[in-house]
Amino acid sequence: MSTDELITLQRWVLTAGFLVCLVFGYVIQRSRFCTMGALNDWFNLGDSQRLQMWALALGLAMLGFQVMSSAGWIDPSQTIYASGPMLWLSALVGGVLFGVGMVFASGCGSKTLARVGGGSLKALVVMLVMGLSALATMRGITAVLRHHTVDTQTWRVLAGNNFTNWLDHAWLGAGPVLAVLVALVLVLWALRRGGGLGLESVLGGVGVALCVLTMWWVSGHWGFVAEHPETLESVYVTTHSGRMESLSFSASMALHVDWLMYFSDARNTLTLSVVSVWGVVVGSWIHAMHSHTFRWEGFRDTQDTALHLLGAVLMGVGGVTAMGCTVGHGLSGLSTLSVVSALAVAGIVFGAWCGFKVQLRLLERG
Repeated sequence: MSTDELITLQRWVLTAGFLVCLVFGYVIQRSRFCTMGALNDWFNLGDSQRLQMWALALGLAMLGFQVMSSAGWIDPSQTIYASGPMLWLSALVGGVLFGVGMVFASGCGSKTLARVGGGSLKALVVMLVMGLSALATMRGITAVLRHHTVDTQTWRVLAGNNFTNWLDHAWLGAGPVLAVLVALVLVLWALRRGGGLGLESVLGGVGVALCVLTMWWVSGHWGFVAEHPETLESVYVTTHSGRMESLSFSASMALHVDWLMYFSDARNTLTLSVVSVWGVVVGSWIHAMHSHTFRWEGFRDTQDTALHLLGAVLMGVGGVTAMGCTVGHGLSGLSTLSVVSALAVAGIVFGAWCGFKVQLRLLERG
């Protein structure tokens, strides 16, 4: 591959990534797909409809990931969740912080971007503050704190960081079987429990799963170059981590802010993470305009402002510390059966429960 061909491929991969996230933004806005909303419905109202939609999306994403892996289209060992030391404490603590933050900020990172597209000015503030907090946790003052505290607790496993690898290590060939079984349980629970989902929710779950899988294919198959024309090494073009990536919005917020601030720096190149942010905003804006639901929205009062700012900081710090968010770990990471993602999601759920308790106490106090 020549240098010109590589540049052309990079442009096509970035365009595809933007379009995938545009569809993702449209789908989550139309279907009301939201992990925080699903947990709120479940914890406080006893309604599992949106949680079932999330389970459907995850189950289908797991099945699709195994199909692509078995077909040789992608290499599961090259995901950002598969190798390296297992930062188990970072995943748990970061997950708890993120869970509390998304409750205070009225939604996780992806939902925040969708609300920006729908006209929410307070979501725009959350997006910027979350991006700055995430950037500081990647490279700034909170990065130093993270590095010297939770990141010191690691667990290196020779078999890898996925449940499928662990089972394969103990019983050869059993890993994909586990993934398929877990995926089928999730899909069946989503479709059968309580009479199943409505058509709109089913389409929402299917659409989200297809976006996650398409991004895996775009970055891990189409964007894979076996021999870079300059370094002669294999590379996944336009990914920030150098490995294949799917949807995730914590680090993306930080990289988006960094790209805007240092736009003129030649070393600051456009990545899938950056275009994913704009894709979700544009997709949700298209839906809001088409459905005539676009509305300007501001902060209600001082307490509302304070809670959203605090939530944005907690999401930025927590998302980077955990190395993922409700989409990054909750869908992309869990689709690979990542152990770290399971720990992070457990932390997010617990953090959300704590956040709901605080919100309820504030409401009781008027």
